[in-house]
Amino acid sequence: MIIQLEPNIKADQLQQLEERLDAIRYSTTRVTTQFADYIIGVGKAEFDIRSIGTLPGIRDIHRVSDAYKLVSKKWKVEDTVIDLGDGIQLGTGHFGIMAGPCSIESEEQIEKTITHLQQEGVRIMRGGVYKPRSSPYSFRGLGIDGLKMWYKRTREAGIKIITEVMMVEQIEAMADYVDVFQVGARNSQNFNLLDALGEVDKPVLLKRGISGTIDELLQAAEYIFSNGNERVMLCERGIRSYETAYRNTMDVNAIAMLKEKTHLPVIADPSHGIGLRRYVDKIALASIMAGADGVIMEVHEQPEKAFSDGQQTLSFPEAARLYRRMRQAYELREAF
Repeated sequence: MIIQLEPNIKADQLQQLEERLDAIRYSTTRVTTQFADYIIGVGKAEFDIRSIGTLPGIRDIHRVSDAYKLVSKKWKVEDTVIDLGDGIQLGTGHFGIMAGPCSIESEEQIEKTITHLQQEGVRIMRGGVYKPRSSPYSFRGLGIDGLKMWYKRTREAGIKIITEVMMVEQIEAMADYVDVFQVGARNSQNFNLLDALGEVDKPVLLKRGISGTIDELLQAAEYIFSNGNERVMLCERGIRSYETAYRNTMDVNAIAMLKEKTHLPVIADPSHGIGLRRYVDKIALASIMAGADGVIMEVHEQPEKAFSDGQQTLSFPEAARLYRRMRQAYELREAF
């Protein structure tokens, strides 16, 4: 059960509500976000919902049987749209493209990527300054100094930044230089990190775990939302399976399922989803037709020279062609 409280609920009204819930043996959790106050009730007793919903100080009440409640579409029928400012929105009716290198490598690389994105009308740049790598000897990013340099260049160009945060300790230092925090697949169940991101008023893109189920992804999103941050996006980036012909198994089914189960925006990552450059365009287009609200993808001036993930990264000309095709696919989908 989700109870949305009136902003000006009085102390005695709140006490009356809590006593009523205690009487039917529902445990309660108070959740305050940047947009509203809620009480989450969990219990098994049958009751007339009107006996709670008509109490003073209550704006709305919903039965939600899912273990994940706040991110469920069962209480919030209208989909969430996340506003990044400067006319950039992500969610139903606002298709978004996020593109850039796997790793931020140099000032020259940043400048060339920004020029490419500006020419193609892409206003969100992805890139990593802290990189989780399978090998400890691989390039692991430029860190906070690289982020500050990147931020300065993107602000001058009117472009937003999405980048991965790996530890709770990094959040504070990164917050002033990030528009969207990304939680990578390896950290999708790092609950300390999710809790901490719930206390930050910055959008979060949460990637599905390497072997995570849809329900586990939604439960992870619930951690962020229930700690105070409603500005959450979900990302399907492929899961690990027995198949070895490609890097991951891109679960396009999950995009359609997530759009049915949650009001949160759903983003597709075709670069990681298949991990092979020549198929990224096909997976991106399939994801859009399945219902994705946006695509995050890896691009580089010279993918063969990229410090990381060059095998799944598109060149600037390849990416430019795909941007146009994705926009056409989205318009076609919306026309149906």
